[in-house]
Amino acid sequence: MNYGFVKVAVAIPQVRVADCKFNAEQIENLIAIADGKNVQIASFPELCITAYTCGDLFAQPTLLDSAEAALLQILSNTRQFDITTILGMPIVVNSTLINAAVVIQKGKILGVVPKTYLPNYKEFYERRWFTSAYDVTEKEIRLCGQTVPLNTNMLFEASNVTFGIEICEDLWSVIPPSSTLAMKGADIIFNLSADNEGIGKNKYVRSLIAQQSARCIAGYVFGSCGFGESTTDVVFGCNGLIYENGNLLAESERFLLTEQLVISEIDVEHLRTARLMNTTFASNKGKCRVDEVVRIPVETKEKEFKLSRTFSPSPFVPSGSELDERCREVFSIQVIGLAKRLLHTHAETAVIGISGGLDSTLALLVCIKTFDKLGLSRKGILGVTMPGFGTTDRTYNNAISLMENLGISIREISIKDACIQHFKDIGHDINVHDVTYENAQARERTQILMDIANQTNGLVIGTGDLSELALGWATYNGDHMSMYGVNASIPKTLVKYLVEWVANNEMDDISKTTLLDIVNTPISPELVPADENGEIKQKTEDLVGPYELHDFIMHNFLGCGFRPAKIFHLATLAFKGKYDDETIKKWLYTFFRRFFNQQFKRSCLPDGPKVGSITLSPRGDWRMPSDASSATWLREIEEL
Repeated sequence: MNYGFVKVAVAIPQVRVADCKFNAEQIENLIAIADGKNVQIASFPELCITAYTCGDLFAQPTLLDSAEAALLQILSNTRQFDITTILGMPIVVNSTLINAAVVIQKGKILGVVPKTYLPNYKEFYERRWFTSAYDVTEKEIRLCGQTVPLNTNMLFEASNVTFGIEICEDLWSVIPPSSTLAMKGADIIFNLSADNEGIGKNKYVRSLIAQQSARCIAGYVFGSCGFGESTTDVVFGCNGLIYENGNLLAESERFLLTEQLVISEIDVEHLRTARLMNTTFASNKGKCRVDEVVRIPVETKEKEFKLSRTFSPSPFVPSGSELDERCREVFSIQVIGLAKRLLHTHAETAVIGISGGLDSTLALLVCIKTFDKLGLSRKGILGVTMPGFGTTDRTYNNAISLMENLGISIREISIKDACIQHFKDIGHDINVHDVTYENAQARERTQILMDIANQTNGLVIGTGDLSELALGWATYNGDHMSMYGVNASIPKTLVKYLVEWVANNEMDDISKTTLLDIVNTPISPELVPADENGEIKQKTEDLVGPYELHDFIMHNFLGCGFRPAKIFHLATLAFKGKYDDETIKKWLYTFFRRFFNQQFKRSCLPDGPKVGSITLSPRGDWRMPSDASSATWLREIEEL
């Protein structure tokens, strides 16, 4: 119903130090709000029932009795809610005191997790009051009149998620408990913390959580206490963070004077798929030498909810300063890849077909940067423009202008006469603009490039991009083939920004104008004649669909392993107001139909560097039979 998403929350209440009744009331209020928002699991800060900064008051029976009474009050007043809640409090276990997380639901205590690593350095003195989980032998305790399990290796299992718990300093240990819990099956880790503030510390904490979340391929929900804690020596900043496999989903406002509830949805289905694909994770599971975990069933009543998370319609294209960094890195990878191949083959030239379109422009820019890096003359780059039946003045002029301004060698070879002769040879009517008419032109161009490469001891540089490969939008043994494909793992939506980035950052005014016009030119193979106004008639996106939609589908299918129904749901959110449901469904069907049917082209791709998280190289990320059936995927789309 919710496509694998689990709604979680970090609750940061106001507290009064040692006033358990007041604190319980604040906790109850936030539990009620979270339940009303259909949150499935909510966690509170460490020792939230008493407050973390009680000091030697933790040794006072009055405070400890009051804490248990407050928990009993919370159990009674929230028993009507479906939400599972994780609270922090001190608990007496056989004449010792533990710093514990208590998991409750519908008036019942499901389990108690003691803190393992007790900080006892600088401003922390926890060993003065608490006992580590390592020194607790009891496996059950009596709490609020209930006999409940006590264990650090405890997993709570609901119908759609399994979660584990660690407490503050546990995360800072060399091997955090969360690592073991994840290997034993925890999809999400909840950390109840009392992490005080200091200059630069927040950045460090965020980095630590992001890395642990990514290392465990897990969701990580971190909540630290806030306003109301004692400020005798330290300050706590209301730090609530929700991560998914290294990515920040939601965060609190720091240093707020009021209570906070930070909510997001963690995609458990995505996490489980990522673990399936990551064989290193499976290898670690086999080497996990710890006591067997205690598995606690959690009663759940799954409710449908609207996602508060947003989904970028351009998952391959970051925003802001990150885009600048992404562009530099992409070019660096492409350039190093091509440089190695040129040096290894002792090639004297790089031969590239220049159409005036996006892909060939990007490949040319990569050649320019590579030759400059190697200290080679740009004249060693042979740009070949090959006008055909569909070539327009706009693309032709842009191709010539760009090559002239960049100072490369230029050859112009029309393919018209050769194609006309070829049509005569095979008995094809030149007025029939079918696949034979189109592919003959693409193969003629490839033949020219290959022969010029032989003639000049050069390499043919491929221009096709990742999106075209996913859709099979290439002529087999035509533009499908090259000697090194520098764009092979770059999606079309990113190609546009790469060219635009070079135009705005590294080009003179004339070249910049040309590049920006190329960016704004409709995408087309230009294999059929132009319209009566000399404009491009054959527009790729009219035929196979918008590339932004296909790139979104490709990212979620190949990168995340999502099924068509989930991709459709996310696309309706990401492209709301731009594409209606029927349009999305139409192109979703097209993507999967073409993706399966065109695998044979990807099974024999030229070499090319992996740039991002996805590549379709048969030697790399994607190995699929060329005759695999798409029926299962297409049926699911038909049933939407």
